[in-house]
Amino acid sequence: MFATPAYAQALGGAAGGGGPQEMLIQFLPLIGLVVLFYFLMIRPQQRRMKAHQAMLAGLKRGDTVVLSSGVHGKIVRVEDADVGVEIATGVTVKVRKGMISEVQARGAPAPANDSKT
Repeated sequence: MFATPAYAQALGGAAGGGGPQEMLIQFLPLIGLVVLFYFLMIRPQQRRMKAHQAMLAGLKRGDTVVLSSGVHGKIVRVEDADVGVEIATGVTVKVRKGMISEVQARGAPAPANDSKT
């Protein structure tokens, strides 16, 4: 009962000594998956991160921003790591630059219920 599996293993080991080409063929699908993973996941994330860093570096006073919490506001003060955001008239909060998710364009259309002209 135990002699047959041992005999089969010995034959498989002797016949499988094909060298580095067979080893490469075995690892080729794994290498392909790593390359696919890089182009579909890692590279786009790096691009997004670079674009976000460029956006944060270009912040200036008067920009309208949206924070990661969804709060809209206007930048009134820019410091090294923090910005002062006016979220209502006379209400200024200090937030980290990293918490700014987007900068809205100055020429963006106002909402229909906005009383400002």
